Amino acid sequence: MSFPVTRLKRLRVSSGLRDLVRENKLSIQDLIIPLFVIHGENLKKPIEAMPGQNQYSVDRLVGQAEYLYQSGIRAVLLFGLPAQKDELGSESYSQHGIVQQAIRAIKNKTPDLIIMTDVCLCSYTLSGHCGVLQETQNQARINNDVTCELLGKIAVSHAEAGADLVAPSAMTDGMIQAMRMALDQAEFLEIGLLSYAVKYASSFYGPFRQAADSAPQKGDRKTYQMDPANAREALREAEEDLSEGADILMVKPGLAYLDIIYRLREKFDCPIAAYHVSGEYAMVKAAEEKGWVDGPRVLYESLLSIKRAGADMIITYAFEDIKNFLE
Repeated sequence: MSFPVTRLKRLRVSSGLRDLVRENKLSIQDLIIPLFVIHGENLKKPIEAMPGQNQYSVDRLVGQAEYLYQSGIRAVLLFGLPAQKDELGSESYSQHGIVQQAIRAIKNKTPDLIIMTDVCLCSYTLSGHCGVLQETQNQARINNDVTCELLGKIAVSHAEAGADLVAPSAMTDGMIQAMRMALDQAEFLEIGLLSYAVKYASSFYGPFRQAADSAPQKGDRKTYQMDPANAREALREAEEDLSEGADILMVKPGLAYLDIIYRLREKFDCPIAAYHVSGEYAMVKAAEEKGWVDGPRVLYESLLSIKRAGADMIITYAFEDIKNFLE
């Protein structure tokens, strides 16, 4: 024969056929939306480095959470900015902390919305680091075990307020075990752990640090977050967290680490999450403002690649863009 017997284009000739044979699909229900909550009343403060994103006071956050749920979103991830910082980040585990207030308010209005909470100290400490600092030979290092104890206290305070899952992001050894033990001892046996199991010391976090006021005041986080050059180490981190009681494993960032998502998907049967982080989002929005790209289409394609790599759920700021694209 002078022509190919197999013509793969036969299944691309119409939108109906393309829909029928599509291997991966991205829906609103796949998305988890980060929300930033601040002290005050009737506040909705735009985040300059993240176009379309805002910090909300609790009263305004409740309305935003209800809107997301009515639009098809089933889960949000809360980040809080404290009224005051200290060395131990004490507002993070206070019953009257800003995240604890937000959980109770959202649950009162939208009880079926799944509330996940970021469990870390970076926004709450004077140092801006993810744990309690100790000075070692003129170099600041995280006190791993003291930090784990505080993460357990934060997790319990979030559970008491009504959180459905807690998401530890401090990248301290043993944090999952410490939090699982603290939750179980407080009789929160059904509260899940979404672990930032594989979190790289990435350059893509810049806009988030403005949004959460969490930039380190000195040094960096390379002594506890992962080296971007390492892949095999990611499997060790993930395996350790699963053995300690993690229910969901997360890779962060998502788009720049598709190979890591794929490696975890191949090795583990548990749910895999990926965080499409602030820098990955903000770059597209900046290019969109210049008229260089179609923002919603690029963001949809970006998130689809994360789904294709093996993620079951994606934490992303691109809700409005994806909603508009799908509609």
